[in-house]
Amino acid sequence: MFGNLSHLALQEYWWAIISLLGGILVFMFFVLGGQTLLHRIGKTDTEVKMLVNSLGRKWDITFTTLVTFGGAAFASFPLFYSTSFGGAYWVWIIILFAFILQAVSYEYRSKANNLLGTKTFDIFLFLNGLVGTVFIGTAVATFFTGSLFSVNSMHHSFWQSPYGGLELALNFGRYATYINLSLGLAVFFLSRILASMYFMNNISDDTLFERNRKAILNNTIPFLVFFLFFLINILVINGFNYDPVTMAVNLEPFKYLQNLLAMPVVLILLLLGVVLVLWGIIRGVFFAKKCGKRAIWFTGTGTIITVFSLFLTVGYHHTAFYPSTYDLQSSLTIQNASSSKYTLTAMSYVSLMVPFVIAYIWYVWHAMNKKSITAKEMEEDPHAY
Repeated sequence: MFGNLSHLALQEYWWAIISLLGGILVFMFFVLGGQTLLHRIGKTDTEVKMLVNSLGRKWDITFTTLVTFGGAAFASFPLFYSTSFGGAYWVWIIILFAFILQAVSYEYRSKANNLLGTKTFDIFLFLNGLVGTVFIGTAVATFFTGSLFSVNSMHHSFWQSPYGGLELALNFGRYATYINLSLGLAVFFLSRILASMYFMNNISDDTLFERNRKAILNNTIPFLVFFLFFLINILVINGFNYDPVTMAVNLEPFKYLQNLLAMPVVLILLLLGVVLVLWGIIRGVFFAKKCGKRAIWFTGTGTIITVFSLFLTVGYHHTAFYPSTYDLQSSLTIQNASSSKYTLTAMSYVSLMVPFVIAYIWYVWHAMNKKSITAKEMEEDPHAY
């Protein structure tokens, strides 16, 4: 089956898998978004406890998805992994530390006589929600705007900045920084929208339900501003095109817009994803009492499809998915950054297990959400977070 595919077909197959994992990961960021809303939505200790336990049943799935995404990227496109994680190390170290704070907080926030106190761990959860979404969103935006690195003939990469990737988000003298941050902030506000929808779906409490409905509306406005800023900019900026024969990289006007026009299926997916996100928001805000509990499935599905299509846009159609603004010819593509054909073939057979893993996750999710969280349950459960 996979053994008969060309090396390029395998590279495209694995980029599609990474794109799908990226979409699922952004959807699962509702856990991080919810952590930034704990004391915004919850006004009493019991209400906060209900919110924390709603998220606590899913936080490990988010972390597992992040690890799976990173592992798939490392195995299929190792040169990208080594260049980004080895060069923009401060960005990834900060993200890793933020997720360590998350794991520690869920484990110890409700432990009796803990040294730091519950509120300190809630601050840690907020920091994880803020840093995790903004930094990862900013890092993904560099797929479109480029980074400062070079790669020599031995595939050794060198980051051409002493700031370890932080310059991609903090160099305000460069317009690309605003594009990068716009996606990071869009992901942050989207995660809060998804979190409110998840709370509406998972918690049985009329007061919290109404507060979450209002939170969806409050976060939708900044989300749309930042996402539209990012989307419009990537459609009009110069993109990074490469010749599939010579592998020479050059700047091409309206590259990402041309990619969407040349790949109508991807364009349709992008539009469908955006429509589903907006439809879920409309249901959650204006039809909350009637169908607010199901809003997350529309916006969540739309999120996965939108992110999936954006990844395809930046990886397919002779596009450098990890471009270098320091040295164009060092830019990484799915062809020059991938593993060998043998490795990709072997991995492809393993990937056939993915549907079973997804089915298991869905089963566990359904089992956990079969009964809505209530204030009474929080008072009676000695093992609550």
